[in-house]
Amino acid sequence: MKKLAIFGSGAGSNAENICVYFNKSSDIKLVMMCTNRKDAFIVERAKKLKIPMVFTSKTELENFDDLAKILVKYQVDYIILAGFLLKIPSKMIEQYPNKIINIHPALLPKYGGKGMYGENIYKAVLENKETESGISVHFVNQNYDEGKIIFQKSFSLSPDENLESLTAKIHELEQSLYPKIIEKTLFSL
Repeated sequence: MKKLAIFGSGAGSNAENICVYFNKSSDIKLVMMCTNRKDAFIVERAKKLKIPMVFTSKTELENFDDLAKILVKYQVDYIILAGFLLKIPSKMIEQYPNKIINIHPALLPKYGGKGMYGENIYKAVLENKETESGISVHFVNQNYDEGKIIFQKSFSLSPDENLESLTAKIHELEQSLYPKIIEKTLFSL
């Protein structure tokens, strides 16, 4: 049994989708969620799904000692980032080498790095008149969005693409593919 923790900072739609996907799995179990924002809607999703929620501040995350004990308590094997906006500290990466997976709403290496998330990415893609966009799933390393790419899926952008349509297309890809890519990755390691 592979045990997962999901880290998120926002609405938690990807987190809930992952939970539902693995709910009946006998091989993968979601054992906890973690957030840095007590007001994030992911907290409500965790309550609804009856998944333990852990809160961490930026300082606690950077220190990692207390959080490391919690991850050990829950016997976490892999960490899945689903809209978690804080940088993962080196200590955590060292404890979970190639076991922290993130999804990014762009085709890396384009539109990655500090501050590149959500609407910031979509606006940049549209302003630069890109002809395609997509998602990237990657391992987390010490630099924002620079870990080894596991999977990418692209799609063409129409000349009249707007923020709303691009956001919808990205979310649709994330929802349909992220849990499957996680599953495939965990069983290929």
